[in-house]
Amino acid sequence: MRPLQTEIIKALHVAPSIDSKTEIRRSIDFLKAYLKKNPFLKTYVLGISGGQDSTLAGKLTELAITEMRAETGDDDYQFIAVRLPYGDQADEADAMDAIAFMQADETDRVDIQGPTDAMVAALEATGLTIHDFNKGNIKARQRMIVQYGIAGERHGAVVGTDHAAEAVTGFYTKYGDGGADIVPLYRLNKRQGRAMLATLDAPEHLYKKVPTADLEDDRPALPDEVALGVHYDDIDDYLEGKDIDEKAAEKIEAWYLKTAHKRHAAINVFDDFWK
Repeated sequence: MRPLQTEIIKALHVAPSIDSKTEIRRSIDFLKAYLKKNPFLKTYVLGISGGQDSTLAGKLTELAITEMRAETGDDDYQFIAVRLPYGDQADEADAMDAIAFMQADETDRVDIQGPTDAMVAALEATGLTIHDFNKGNIKARQRMIVQYGIAGERHGAVVGTDHAAEAVTGFYTKYGDGGADIVPLYRLNKRQGRAMLATLDAPEHLYKKVPTADLEDDRPALPDEVALGVHYDDIDDYLEGKDIDEKAAEKIEAWYLKTAHKRHAAINVFDDFWK
């Protein structure tokens, strides 16, 4: 195994193989333990895109909330699924299928197009030109504003969808979808998440669809693997400690090093990260 590969696997806590039922229970218990530790929290809030990651995180969260209600007799425990389209979303049907599968207690819908376009206009009024990629990150951060706005009024915490195959490449928006209170998928790669959804009897089209962040107007539904320049199968193999194509390994490691700041809390003078 490559030296940096060993370091990355250890840092992201990826197992070479998993038992899906065991990991499902582990995530559910983790979500419940956080609520028990913080009794002022009564809800979990999660943005639902209709893709693999939010579908899995949502189902695990609903199962945890359902068990909390049964164990405590407290019906205030609720899972709130949030649709956060930018205008009309091409995958709206998938998002609604995901919400139906996870049986969310409550579904809210907030269109982020207005505030996103207003922010872009306000920034461009200063003389800046906001490029499409940057606007995509603004969309992601507007979505997180909405989730925290709901959580703040409902005694809630925001659930994140970050997992190892995403973390290793830094393929998320800092303080956007990378901002959350609890991440029940942390440690899993893409294929492990798919296996868990299969065990949970999720509709296949939700976890076999082509992964996309779908943030750019100029390149709608751009596949993650095109944006990254490496296939998820290679990323998953790498994270499981397998030997992969040299160029693919170099690409993964380059992403990992380039995006180190995303996996680090805000830097202070006592950190050695900046030296």
